[in-house]
Amino acid sequence: MLSRFLLYGCTGWVLEVLFTGANAALSRDRSATARTYLWMHPIYGGTALALEEVSARLRPLPRPVRALAYTGLIFGAEYVTGWLLRKLLGRCPWDYAPHRWSVHGLIRLDYAPAWYLTALLFEPVRDGLLHVTSEALRHTPEYREAQAAGAVPGCPPEGEPEEAGVVATRFEQAQAEQVHPS
Repeated sequence: MLSRFLLYGCTGWVLEVLFTGANAALSRDRSATARTYLWMHPIYGGTALALEEVSARLRPLPRPVRALAYTGLIFGAEYVTGWLLRKLLGRCPWDYAPHRWSVHGLIRLDYAPAWYLTALLFEPVRDGLLHVTSEALRHTPEYREAQAAGAVPGCPPEGEPEEAGVVATRFEQAQAEQVHPS
């Protein structure tokens, strides 16, 4: 879970830098200045982990409907974390107050299309990250040792495709069982 939290946080940073840089360029900032905040990493990481939970529960619904639910969760996370940062720091790092569609300066309703697009991309990005990290995990000495010792049950032959994230989940479970045997 920690690795997914870290990857999601970094992915959020990259997306925010691309978004703010594109907005700056469209506003005639020739340098296309982009920015984010250190606070955003844990906010993006935690929100994406929450999206994973919601995704699992909403799996039977069509993807566009799931994306609407994710959009609501994203707005909620942005509002709550902005409110908490304002209480803790005396100010929120982002201030949408001057904008017409701002809610208490913490969220912008006119960002709904951007958040909906982000929500539509969540599942493919998640699956891609899980696939890449699962493939990388298969090549670590710890995984190979656990596999050779028979501690990682149900492994398909090397090179055979597997559903995204299954390798990491199976390995994490095997590691937990070694630490806390039944």
